[in-house]
Amino acid sequence: MNAAAQPAASSDLDQVDFVPRAAEIAREAGARLREFFAAGVATEYKGDADLVTAADRTVEKLIRTRLSEAFPGHGIFGEEGTRERLEAEHRWYVDPLDGTTNFAHGFPQFSVSLGLEHRPPGTAPDEDGTLEAAVVYDPMRDEIFTARRSRGAELNGKPIRVSRAGQLAEALLATGFPSRKRHASPNIHFYHEFTLRSHGVRRAGSAALDLAYVAAGRVDAFWEFNLNPWDTAAGILLVTEAGGAVTDFSGRPYRLESREILASNGLIHAELVGLFADMFAGRNLAPVPTAHDYLRPFPSGKGC
Repeated sequence: MNAAAQPAASSDLDQVDFVPRAAEIAREAGARLREFFAAGVATEYKGDADLVTAADRTVEKLIRTRLSEAFPGHGIFGEEGTRERLEAEHRWYVDPLDGTTNFAHGFPQFSVSLGLEHRPPGTAPDEDGTLEAAVVYDPMRDEIFTARRSRGAELNGKPIRVSRAGQLAEALLATGFPSRKRHASPNIHFYHEFTLRSHGVRRAGSAALDLAYVAAGRVDAFWEFNLNPWDTAAGILLVTEAGGAVTDFSGRPYRLESREILASNGLIHAELVGLFADMFAGRNLAPVPTAHDYLRPFPSGKGC
């Protein structure tokens, strides 16, 4: 067993580098995803529109096995049902295939996400520990985003930083929409308002990659409703280690069980929080045109 696999005392945690082995595991998982993607896979439904494939389950099993071999004392909390050693001092949050809907449709935007939380003895069940390590791997572009607590974030081994956009009007944003209970999400209204006030909003379908893109300065902010810890654990550390900010929509510190996430380069965060406050209060909002409005004649009288 190598040094990274040895149980670490809290005082020694800063000297333990969990990322290299986790990155190897993510790359192996990504290679399996590429094989599934090339061959095509059958899909099932976990809800009215929430897809799962053999790739999700097979790759989560692979990751669970590899993490248990590398870090036998660590807990694992996976999207597809893995719940092992959750009382452990270290816990991995695993999304074996973030972007299953994209994957199932042959759209090449998906990722493997591994985030490590340190929960020292005495941490209350409803209290977050400290995020220590993060890996988000895009197997189609062979891009691996990594972060270590207090040691920065990297893309393919090179340091990354959030963008320098100083106002929403010059920002490119990202968001996502739920695959299930879509009728219960108000996000289409937020999408409309943010689109009007920015350079645009991208909806690419993998929250882990969206957060990684904030960290790398490719987008200036990301928000979404009702994500899970396996969606966000790695991305949170990437963003904060790259110099950005992560909160809920009101600007309060983000928790792994939060049902809303707002990540940004930090420079536009207050403006984003202010817009969320206006949205929830119904202030300063632009009307959303209806199809009927679109068909009304233009002032010229010629119609559309």
